[in-house]
Amino acid sequence: MTISVGDKLPSVDLMEMTESGPSKVSADDLFAGKKVALFAVPGAFTPTCSAKHLPGFVANLDALKAKGVDAVYCLSVNDPFVMGAWGKAQEAGEVRMLADPDAALTKAMGVEFDASGAGLGVRSRRYSMVVDNGSVTQLNLEETGGFEVSDAETLLGQI
Repeated sequence: MTISVGDKLPSVDLMEMTESGPSKVSADDLFAGKKVALFAVPGAFTPTCSAKHLPGFVANLDALKAKGVDAVYCLSVNDPFVMGAWGKAQEAGEVRMLADPDAALTKAMGVEFDASGAGLGVRSRRYSMVVDNGSVTQLNLEETGGFEVSDAETLLGQI
């Protein structure tokens, strides 16, 4: 079943790169007591993700915060090393780069797709959402391969 507005995010562990190396972080801790703009991409360093999706959230970070968003997180089914390197390469700044290396969150939310034919394995569909204290209050889920509704500007207009 695909996650929907009103649902609580699943309790799983994610990973991120820190100054001391890869670190595990629980989704419960990431979203507790915060209003978060979360967006997911099919893959770090891929064309649309690098040229449009992540840069849009970086450019709109201050505008999102001005509307009451406490944090902006980028998620991908990649390892924490890749997400850390991509964040640096894209100058993501305060956008927190989260890895879902075994697709635990992606699968628990029902937003995975099989990109094995392209050599990528299981990946996340592209989406953006607002998560308020762990519950989804806004969701913009793309069809596989699309980039029509999950951009930062659309999410900003919905807050």
